[in-house]
This record gives sequence, structure tokens and C-alpha cells, in this order.
Amino acid sequence: MIAGDRCTRACGFCAVTTAKPFALEKDEPPRVAEAVRRMKLKHVVITAVARDDLKDGGADHFARTIRAIHEMDPSIIVEVLVPDFHAQDWCIQIVLDAGPDIYNHNMETVERLTPLVRSRAKYRTSLRVLHRAKELGPGVVTKSGVMLGLGEKETELFQTMDDLREVGCEVLTMGQYLRPTPKHLPVVEYITPEQFSYYGDIARGKGFLYVASGPLVRSSYHAADFHPMVRR
Repeated sequence: MIAGDRCTRACGFCAVTTAKPFALEKDEPPRVAEAVRRMKLKHVVITAVARDDLKDGGADHFARTIRAIHEMDPSIIVEVLVPDFHAQDWCIQIVLDAGPDIYNHNMETVERLTPLVRSRAKYRTSLRVLHRAKELGPGVVTKSGVMLGLGEKETELFQTMDDLREVGCEVLTMGQYLRPTPKHLPVVEYITPEQFSYYGDIARGKGFLYVASGPLVRSSYHAADFHPMVRR
């Protein structure tokens, strides 16, 4: 996770601290690349807190980190898990111009529950982010994820899958929501492994290239199991 540990949003599911962030550390991108080298990673997932305090939402910081890794080793698969950047094309383009292999932005939940679960984020805005990422960077793989057990209905989940496919999203993760503290949203339902398996089959039937669906799945769960075609 880059860009600090203080988020400008306060989502009902997330335990990251909400506070005024510190200034970006300009030497963070090369330090991340050095950490990747030392750990001998071949697939890297870069994420960040929401930085609504920055004009570009931290897009340039993402781009500098991607480039630092590619300059160190062009063969490494770089996956970014980005905030919505308020669906501003120029911010999305900054990240895409750095050449990530996978552009991930999580829907987190179904449309009806989005106002309850996510702070400031909007369901349709997130769909637009994924849509524009695919249009602005045709060679990039787009990915998203949802948490289950927040009170969504099965039909709503299937609609979210359809909405994601409509904007060209190719990879989907589905996992169980777990309450980080008593101050966060309660778990409404624990989804069985069998249900997760069923939902995974449904998603694959809708055309997703790769689906990870299970109680312990998170957006970066076994990320390297999916191997995108690299067009760098």
C-alpha cells in the first residue's frame, strides 16, 4: 500500500484510519521497487488509501511506482488496485500511461448497499472508472471485487456481475465480509463455501476470464494465479 496509511474516506467496512494524510514521500516508488527486487516478486499488487486531498487523487504516485518497478524488471506483472479518482479521465490515463498489466477497482458491494457501505463512492461512478479504463487502455485487463454477507440479495449480486461485464470487466473476486471492529458494519450473513462455489460458476458463465470466489478471498487473493497477456 502506497501513499501513506491515512485515508480521506470513512467506509463502513474498512479499518484504515480516516485522517488528514501526510505529504507523499517522493522516494517511495523506488523504495517499493527495491522491496519487490529483494522479495523476488513476479506479480505485484499496488494499492493505496483514497487521497481526495490531492488534485490527481494520487494517480501520478501510482504511475511513478509502476514505472520504477518496470525499470527495475520489465517482466514483472504489475496490478494496481486504485481508488475511483472521481472517474476523471485524465487521472485514469496517468495510471494507464505507466503500463500496468491489470487495472483493479473494487465495486465492494451491490448498488442498493453502496451508500451504506462506501464513503463518498458511488456505484455508477465505479462502473464508469472500469469502463473508461478499458476504453483508454484497451490492452489492460480490468478487474473488480465484491464482499458478500452485507445483506445483498442474490439477484442484486447477479445484476452487479452483469453490470461489470457490460463495462468489459474481465476478472472478479468475491469474498466474505468480516467486521474489523464493533464500530464497523455488522455481518448480516455468512455465505457457505458451497454458495461461493455456485456464485463463481455463475460468474464464469457470464463471461469473466477468471473468478476467485470463496470465504477467504480478497481482491489480491492469489493474484498471480491469473496470468494476463502482457502487451508492454
